[in-house]
Amino acid sequence: MIATVSHHMRPVPDALATPARYRLTTRAAGGPTGIAIDRAEVLRYLGYRGQKIDDALAQRIEQITGELERALEPRGARRVFSVVPAVDAHGAPCIRLAGSAVELHGRDAYRRLKDARAAAVLAVTLGMESERRLRALAAQGPVAAAVGDAACTALVEATADAVDAEVKRAASEYGLTGGTRFSCGYGDCPLTDQRALIDALDAQRTLGITLAPTNLMIPTKSVTAIIGLFEGTPPHDAAIARCDGCTVRAGCAFRARGETCWRAPSSAKESL
Repeated sequence: MIATVSHHMRPVPDALATPARYRLTTRAAGGPTGIAIDRAEVLRYLGYRGQKIDDALAQRIEQITGELERALEPRGARRVFSVVPAVDAHGAPCIRLAGSAVELHGRDAYRRLKDARAAAVLAVTLGMESERRLRALAAQGPVAAAVGDAACTALVEATADAVDAEVKRAASEYGLTGGTRFSCGYGDCPLTDQRALIDALDAQRTLGITLAPTNLMIPTKSVTAIIGLFEGTPPHDAAIARCDGCTVRAGCAFRARGETCWRAPSSAKESL
């Protein structure tokens, strides 16, 4: 059983605690240092494992990816809160974020954040235009639909990487080091906790993100995440991505082909 720890909450510096919003630009849309859709990531999401790709398919992938890169305008937001290790109404350990209604449940979230001074909550989205583009591609057939879905997934993850890097850069100015981000649905952190994250960021108003009754986000190409911010080196569990706590580990298509869904950010390509 996990025990709660003695924790003397220290306030987050005002400049870091101030909510921030991001309107990102892709390189294809004219941003010289903007984010880009990593073509290798698109192939990875499509299940590519070194098979020969004929010229027609390669051109189709490039066409669809390029069109999405030019058309979509990723956006994001983040807020930083002090971390309060606590016990929930059922006597189980949880993490509360001071000044918000966020209460993160599950041993995985507790383990990752209990030693953190603060936590950054972030959300990114490709907006409803991505939904319209994906519907149009689906009408063109299964190949176009699969390529479009993979390209949008690669772009929203690149957007999350970019905001993640900016959070850690801002935190470093106050002597704080960021751990690896995780999302509700990781390990035993339930998806139901996601609604409080959306509310804490005012993401419905500022980013247009809403939640379906299943707690999945609309637009679908959206990501919420939490990053622990530590004084000193993050604990080992917070510093690496892992598969063993994932709720979809048993049926994961990536693991079935000897891969992982996570990767290290390419900060040179994904700066804000």
